[in-house]
This record gives sequence, structure tokens and C-alpha cells, in this order.
Amino acid sequence: MYKKIMVPVDLRHADKLDKAVATAADLSNHYKAPVQMVAVTASAPSSVAHNPKEFEAKLSEYAAAQGAKYGIEIGAHAIVSPDPTIDLDDKLGREAHEIGADLIIMASHVPGFAEHIFSSNAGYLASHTDISVFIVR
Repeated sequence: MYKKIMVPVDLRHADKLDKAVATAADLSNHYKAPVQMVAVTASAPSSVAHNPKEFEAKLSEYAAAQGAKYGIEIGAHAIVSPDPTIDLDDKLGREAHEIGADLIIMASHVPGFAEHIFSSNAGYLASHTDISVFIVR
């Protein structure tokens, strides 16, 4: 049913991704679909990495560790953006199409007051892409 699974990740909150990654691994095993982790970073230094090359290395390490944990191969791709806060949703949607993903599995937090005014990243993708989006809390 699914041929490629994309998992957007925020390395600042890697400790909150376990359930979404486990779901992706389970569906990957079930459908024999490869998993690709995707993250968007700024070109400027951040709390995660000093530069995009270091960020990409950390993302690759995280993907490899999760792949080893669940016994699957997980690819990693970092996208550099001048302003990830503004560009995140569009960059993720575009990347999902470019890699041929037909399922996006995203971690999401419990909605609060802000989500009544602004949509969450997962909610935005679910509403603005033609790809299935599985939101995991």
C-alpha cells in the first residue's frame, strides 16, 4: 500500500519522536517501504549545530541510531533554509513530493491555545498536501 515513508524530525525535540519513529518503523516493516527522515535547518548556527554540514551529520547519526534500534534502514536528508520558521511547511511538502513519499508520519504535541489561532506543522501538511499524513501524539 505505501511505497515510501517520510518522517519529518526536529532534532531539538528528538526525545519526543520515539512514538512517531516506532510507527514509521512498524509500517516500513509491514509494507516493505523505505523510511526517509527529513529536517529543515537554518544556514546560521542553532542550538543543534553550528552549521548545515554539522546539522546533516547529526541528522544522519540520529537516523542511523533509530534504524539500528528498529532493525530497518532509515535515510536522512537535511534541507537548508534562510528562515525555517517561515519555510518549514512548504519545504517539507515539496520534499515529500521530490522523494516520492506517499505517507508522511509526524510527531505532534497536544494542541494548546496557539493551535486555535495558528495551525500546527502537522495540521498544515495534512490540510495542504495530497499525501497521506499520519499524526502521532
